[in-house]
Amino acid sequence: MKLSQIALSLALSAALISPAIAQNAAVVNGKSIPKAKLDKLMEGSGQANNPELRERARDMLITRELVNQEAVNRGIIANPSIQAQLEEARLNILVGAVFDDYVKRDGVTDAELKAAYDQVKGQFEGKEYKVRHILVEKESDAKSIISKLKAGEKFEELAKANSKDTGSAINGGDLDWMNAQALVPEFSKAMIALQKGQTTEKPVKSQFGYHIIRLDDIREAKTPTIAELKPQLIEMMNQDQNWQRSKFNEMIAKLKAKAKIQ
Repeated sequence: MKLSQIALSLALSAALISPAIAQNAAVVNGKSIPKAKLDKLMEGSGQANNPELRERARDMLITRELVNQEAVNRGIIANPSIQAQLEEARLNILVGAVFDDYVKRDGVTDAELKAAYDQVKGQFEGKEYKVRHILVEKESDAKSIISKLKAGEKFEELAKANSKDTGSAINGGDLDWMNAQALVPEFSKAMIALQKGQTTEKPVKSQFGYHIIRLDDIREAKTPTIAELKPQLIEMMNQDQNWQRSKFNEMIAKLKAKAKIQ
């Protein structure tokens, strides 16, 4: 066979194989691991889909497949004891999933939601503050910035150029609307002492460094409705083991009541 024919043959083979390879993350001893499975694993991880993490996830799937194949090869998968354990694990997962779905759909009464809501709604009451800050490491730097503000320089521009809180610096130091309880005590104390439009005349020291704070506005906090807080309220109730046990027993009683058991 001529070299040109060999090259053509290889090219055609590659063209035929490549679609199958593209659909798989890996092929382990002839068993395909679909690319979709790797994509789903990455999505479930909640981490950025970068090449390094993707390769680690791919290696994890390969390891799982190798262990699964070895269990089959050794006859372990057919062992009655192993089969019983696998079935028990499967049922435990289903029990948890069914209970979670029951709680989310129809397991929580309006009275229970109202009681839980009454416990937490106080956390949302009070005032909210629209505030900006500039954070620096040294008190001398903070004093210098305060002097520049008094000389007429813009707070937003100084924040962008100097603040080490990079998250707010890009927006001119804007922290948006904040509840005083959400901030460190030193910051909160200085902030609530300001009038609308005022800036702290002295640096405010906290565990993070030195702040220059400007209060842009004040408003009464909007308390979320029960409907808005429902997922968090259910999660909160679910942390109570006594409530969880009671709800599980309630679910089982309902299932038995509507079942035909002989």
